[in-house]
Amino acid sequence: MLSTRPKIAELTFQLYGRTLHPELFQTYKSRTVKRGKPGSKPADGSGSGSASEPGGGYEAKLSITSAGHAIEWRYDGLVLTEIATSAQDLLPERRRLMCHSLRGEQNDQVECRGGVTYRVNFSLESVDAKAFYTFQNEIMLAGAKEGMLHQFDSSGRFGLGALSYVNVQSRDRSMLVQALHTFPDDYAIVKTQSVFKLP
Repeated sequence: MLSTRPKIAELTFQLYGRTLHPELFQTYKSRTVKRGKPGSKPADGSGSGSASEPGGGYEAKLSITSAGHAIEWRYDGLVLTEIATSAQDLLPERRRLMCHSLRGEQNDQVECRGGVTYRVNFSLESVDAKAFYTFQNEIMLAGAKEGMLHQFDSSGRFGLGALSYVNVQSRDRSMLVQALHTFPDDYAIVKTQSVFKLP
């Protein structure tokens, strides 16, 4: 299966308050993170326990996709789905909480029910060839040690295939996800940092 990148002019960053059907994007690698014990009983043994009580937790599925990445985060009945993708991908508009073209540097935040907060910072940087190759090598080294890494096929214009790297840091009350995506044909790098925070 050929796995190359879309053009950087087509890139968008979106957040949904729902799940997205996995057939809407092509997934190359994925990983699940669970923190705490959803549905566990409180320490004193009383009550039925839920993800919002002490001992509760969250779960997230992180995926590297053809255009970037997808994160589906769940906590106490709340679902947030972040996706860096191509504008050519026909994604639903229902319950879309944010939609940005990936240009320059941007920040956004969404306050959700129950005091859950979502914050994101993302940027598209164009660099010279030397800086690009140095950055690409650094990602390869980092991906060999931790996180999730995927190397795409070369588009044919250059012998170098694009890279996607996703690293997650999970804590009891928050999850930080850093993603890096390279676009060799344009000497461009997409960087995102997302924080999902419990009240």
